[in-house]
Amino acid sequence: MSGVGYGLVPETRGLVAAARRALGERPRVRAQLDECARRLDEPLRVALAGQLKAGKSTLLNALVGQDIAPTDATECTRLVTWYRNGTAPRVTAYSADGARADVVVRRGRGAEGLPGAHGLTFDLSALRWNSPTPREVDQLAVEWPSAELVQTTIIDTPGISSLSREVSARTSRLLAPGGPGPALPPADAVLYLLRRLDAADVDFLEKIGGGQSGSTGAPQSFSGPLGVVGVVSRADEIGAGRIDALHSARDVATRFATELERTGLCQSVIPVAGLLAFAAATLRQREYDAFEALAAIPVDELTTALLSADRFAHPDLPLPVPAELRAHLTARFGLFGIRLAVTLIRLGVRGSQALAAELSSRSGLDELRTVLDVQFAQRADELKAHSALTALARILAANPGSTADALLPRVRMLLADVHGFAELRLLAHLRADELPLPPDDLAELNRLIGGTGVAPTLRLGLPAHTDLPTQRDAALAAVHKWRSRARHPLADQFTANACLTAARSAEGLLDILHEPPTTPFPALRPGR
Repeated sequence: MSGVGYGLVPETRGLVAAARRALGERPRVRAQLDECARRLDEPLRVALAGQLKAGKSTLLNALVGQDIAPTDATECTRLVTWYRNGTAPRVTAYSADGARADVVVRRGRGAEGLPGAHGLTFDLSALRWNSPTPREVDQLAVEWPSAELVQTTIIDTPGISSLSREVSARTSRLLAPGGPGPALPPADAVLYLLRRLDAADVDFLEKIGGGQSGSTGAPQSFSGPLGVVGVVSRADEIGAGRIDALHSARDVATRFATELERTGLCQSVIPVAGLLAFAAATLRQREYDAFEALAAIPVDELTTALLSADRFAHPDLPLPVPAELRAHLTARFGLFGIRLAVTLIRLGVRGSQALAAELSSRSGLDELRTVLDVQFAQRADELKAHSALTALARILAANPGSTADALLPRVRMLLADVHGFAELRLLAHLRADELPLPPDDLAELNRLIGGTGVAPTLRLGLPAHTDLPTQRDAALAAVHKWRSRARHPLADQFTANACLTAARSAEGLLDILHEPPTTPFPALRPGR
């Protein structure tokens, strides 16, 4: 079923191989095509983008669950940095011409031997290049042992609103289609961080998408990454650090989602308190002990102490936690995180592991992980194939006059017609566009096109252990139902297209759930 990537990667690989046979005598083109083929076997590439100080590095640390990205305003935050799984920690600087140098990594320390608030620092002051002359750093590559990076390579990009035009241009060159740069899109999907929604955000999201969908969800062009998820970052700051801050952030995220999803610029918008999420992922026992001591203080007294970060960390304040450790907690968790941790302990949460789980859940990170799993991880083959097909279309169009010209119509047809791509584009509109369907039908349509996962039972809303005949009956019923909905005389064009997409998804399920062979296997007779 093309909706979940079956058959798409092999066909893409075949088209790339055919193009290489036709254009292989051109070294530059051959290298680009080889890169296309390699990308199909590599981990999914997800870029983090957003304006300056949107919290990209902090969110990266939270997603990985380790302190591997510098979060203070050093030179490295103004560079594109690639985070990949590796056997041992290693940071390498690369120049524009490919020269490289090892980077010294320093780890800051916090109070009482705890990790510092800004974690690692990449020292670029004394690089030793593998070339006779010093070079200017173009990008960084971080290799780090991490289960989260085995299936996903994360690309941390500079802020798009940097005071330096060159710094902002690095992100534009990496993600925005149509500009100079490699033929192959560097990222397969994008997490775009929002602190507010202004013209700069909308303009850049439009550049990323390249206008790939219109008001009806119909594809127009296919230049940028297919998957884009918005994150209302630093969500706790929206509510000024109050205990109900994430409720305010969720209202803001809903407004952003309405504006962005209606245009097809984002598939989802999720509020996340990145600082709290990362602190929860790396919570230490000494920090839990400090929260437990603070929870024993009378509520009014602690509320007064938490009026500001400076007041809470003041050495003259008579609290059962040293001032240095209080300053550390403020830098690591923020006032919102401290208030929430203390409240949870007062409500009965016991132990550092239990508190970490509760903080992570309330930070929004768990919801974001679920969205990333459904919309990115479970569709990794589709997203990578989209990148490879996009690059192949560019390469073929730029190198006419050979037998490879015959491949271009097929490549363009795949980009336009692959059903999995249509599902992703519909998901980008579905939450904001009000379809004239009952709530139960809307929920079913969302499931069928993979909004809750791409496994057949998830699409059909059935238990995981459901037998194949029951799954086939449900899929067949869905085909009839949604084709009937699409033919309704009062259905507008968008609704009809959405219903047809759901019907095609159900037909794809029938293809997957085909009848097994009924011919019995020949009996195996023991040899004499």
